[in-house]
Amino acid sequence: MTDTTPETGPKLAPTTWVNPLTPWGTAGQDDVTSVQAPDPRQPWDENTAYKAKTYKVGRLKHYIVWPAHGAKLWDRWRWWPTRRNLLHIKGLYNRKTLKAEKKILDRRPVYWAICLLLLAIAPFFFPESMENTLLSAGAIFGIFAAINVCWTLIVGTASIFSLASYAVVGVAAFLTTWLSANMGLPWYTLPLIGAFMGLAMGAIIAIPALRLDGFYYALLTLGLNELCRVFFTTSSEFGSASGGLYGADTYISDQWEPYAQSLTGYYGAFLLMIASLFLFRFINGKRLGRILRMAPEKREAFAEACGVDYRRARVTIFVLTSAALGFIGGFYAAQFGGVAFQIFSFDTVLLGLAMITIGGIGKAEGAILGTLVVTVLDKVMIDWGPIRHFSIGLIMLGVVLFLSNGYFGIKKQFNAWRDKKRGEWRSIRSEKGGEALPEEATEQDDKDELFFRRFDKMQRDYLKGLICPEIIEEHRRQPLGQHSEALERVCYYFRRAPMEDKYALHHDHAKDRYKIIAFSGKRGVSPRVVDDREYDNVGDAYHAIFIRRVHDLMES
Repeated sequence: MTDTTPETGPKLAPTTWVNPLTPWGTAGQDDVTSVQAPDPRQPWDENTAYKAKTYKVGRLKHYIVWPAHGAKLWDRWRWWPTRRNLLHIKGLYNRKTLKAEKKILDRRPVYWAICLLLLAIAPFFFPESMENTLLSAGAIFGIFAAINVCWTLIVGTASIFSLASYAVVGVAAFLTTWLSANMGLPWYTLPLIGAFMGLAMGAIIAIPALRLDGFYYALLTLGLNELCRVFFTTSSEFGSASGGLYGADTYISDQWEPYAQSLTGYYGAFLLMIASLFLFRFINGKRLGRILRMAPEKREAFAEACGVDYRRARVTIFVLTSAALGFIGGFYAAQFGGVAFQIFSFDTVLLGLAMITIGGIGKAEGAILGTLVVTVLDKVMIDWGPIRHFSIGLIMLGVVLFLSNGYFGIKKQFNAWRDKKRGEWRSIRSEKGGEALPEEATEQDDKDELFFRRFDKMQRDYLKGLICPEIIEEHRRQPLGQHSEALERVCYYFRRAPMEDKYALHHDHAKDRYKIIAFSGKRGVSPRVVDDREYDNVGDAYHAIFIRRVHDLMES
């Protein structure tokens, strides 16, 4: 038997263990020097306690799941004219409940339907004291939301930083008002004529976009907007003396009651906003939008190498959106019976820029939300006075400083922060034994195996602290029989070791000597001899196996 002893763990307080079999006279040893075994729950609590602060919010993504109905999973409603599923529903099989289920992967259509329904029924819940103010603000909100949705297509999807959107709307509104007032055109022709005017203006403005980009193109379009403002405000033909041009035919009759007029204007602007959202969906969600997402900023060379004509796609979107802006300008004239010079003012352009910045550039929902926030502050909170414009500036400043892409960029920004924190949590949690947590090992189907490995690691760390000269001497004196608590815990762990490479004794009856062998753990494969050393009695052989197991434990 070897004389060496393994390296032991931290020193524990020595104690004297009294054999409980002593009163019956069957104890091999009455009392021995041992150590006090610590509470085994302590290492479990220490290993399962997180060293990093964790957050319950955002750790798991919530999905809407409900049972399926029979073999028919779902009537797949699709976005016309695409083949995209309306709610992006996925069928799945729940292994816990053994039932088929449906999961909504994209909840945005549900949120859109709820928000648009609230806007549709909102006039019936307005207080009487503010009914006229809210309906008028709602009409302005619908028109400006439509303008900003189209502007988002230009700035976000096409990546053309144009500030001429309100110039296109204003020119179409003034010209259609003049045609209606002087030639008697009915109101329903004004949006169509405005669309052709916007198409022509878009084709002209898009030509410099082939050579200019970014800040220089923004200056050019801003100058164009100022040129239009100066031209119309100094032209007596377009009402320079009255602050605007009025007298166009309108779909809102003067003979109606004021409430009916305001309600009709509200729902007319609401339908215009719905039409702009369909245009956004048709352009951004189809081939043109996919082409421009393939060629983002500073990657045009890569897109050209792939055969994508991104310049043509940008100009196409700009021209189509300009036609839509001209349509909105004609609708503006048909709703209000004319247009004021304020449509060209620099304040209007800045407010529009604040609207799409607050909500998030490139998202239709961002344009709607930003327009709603700015319109409420500018048109409803009139009692605040000049401070309401100061509030808009503060909100815009906060968005620019703390958010990456407006309010609707918070989710992406939060997901990036959460992934960063999740990596930190995992790195710190890996200090709890170096074993993979069951929820982190996605490639392993049997989570029980992973958890057992982690539990075994904690148990080995606990048993290493029990190894000391006292229990080794106790085992040498009596390998079999009743032991102290510390030695008994170590022996129990050794006895339940897997069969693979488990130590055992081989008795040579001819020599009446013992050798240490190790099982292969495979059926039909014989054990291997671990050591050529032979032992005279079984007690020394058992203690030699114990020492070898202790060495393996301390080195694990």
